[in-house]
Amino acid sequence: MELYGGIDLHGNNSVIDLLRKDDRVIYDERLPNDISVILAELEPYRDQITGLAVESTYNWYWLVDGLMDAGYRMHLVNTAAVIQYSGLKYADDNHDARWLAHLLRLGILPEGYIYPKETRPLRDLLRKRGQLVRQRTMNLLSLQSILARSAGLNVSCNRIKKMEEEDLYELLPDADTVLAAMSNLRVYRCLDAEAAHLGKVVLCRVKLSPEYTLLTTVPGIGKILALTIMLEVGDIGRFRKAGNFVSYCRCVRSERTSNGKRKGSGNAKNGNRYLAWAFVEAANFAIRYNDRIKGYYQRKTSKTKRVIALKAVAHKLARACYHILTDQVPFDVERAFGH
Repeated sequence: MELYGGIDLHGNNSVIDLLRKDDRVIYDERLPNDISVILAELEPYRDQITGLAVESTYNWYWLVDGLMDAGYRMHLVNTAAVIQYSGLKYADDNHDARWLAHLLRLGILPEGYIYPKETRPLRDLLRKRGQLVRQRTMNLLSLQSILARSAGLNVSCNRIKKMEEEDLYELLPDADTVLAAMSNLRVYRCLDAEAAHLGKVVLCRVKLSPEYTLLTTVPGIGKILALTIMLEVGDIGRFRKAGNFVSYCRCVRSERTSNGKRKGSGNAKNGNRYLAWAFVEAANFAIRYNDRIKGYYQRKTSKTKRVIALKAVAHKLARACYHILTDQVPFDVERAFGH
């Protein structure tokens, strides 16, 4: 008897349902988030379970890794693509788990990628560096705002980075405002040091593949962006063609059309936000330092908005990176921007 499992994962418990081929519920329990308890409960059904579907929530690592280590076939659910049956009058956690098992049985479960746990910590460490960089920028802009609001000064970020407390006393009207500004400056410098440290650690610990060197041949892609793309992509073979990869990088339009008319937008956030950021960053640098790409960008801006033109450059770079990773060849600006 084949069984199909669905797990509705929460912060402190999980609801597990096992279904037969005829959708009859064989097991339906709420268990604490303890892998030993869950494994013990599933043990009597081990040989019959063909697969377990788990929601891709913020805390799925421990559960999916633990069940995979125990030999279960796991399916990570793309929760953004799962649509409940619209005719339901009542639904709860048990129904949600049952629905995942039902979709798995039918073979129509929308799945996400289970990133290999061996390299996942390094990828997440690089994500942590990105978080610190964003917080660093937030503190820098806050200090810039204080100077503009309190002293009417438009001070560049480069100048602010070099400021000391005595410089702020000369520019700002009172001690309390100086204290607020210094708080931003101290936090900025602390975050800057931590982000630099994490970047060095990742570079030292990651096993740089040939793909990393090839990615750095792309204008606008340096060490950190190449690492981000390499670690976020994982196995490039999971993308059937360039269009699938570019869509995953959120570099394509999201809209619905009918009879040649726009009827709305789709799920614009479906994909990897870290890759979306990486290719937009690369586009910003590429249009500064590569004349061919700059010319393409300028032709686009003459016809449309700057943000759309920048996204078009990011799209081209993402498509080029797909071919770089699949064909193992360096970047060719003529092939990428020749048309």
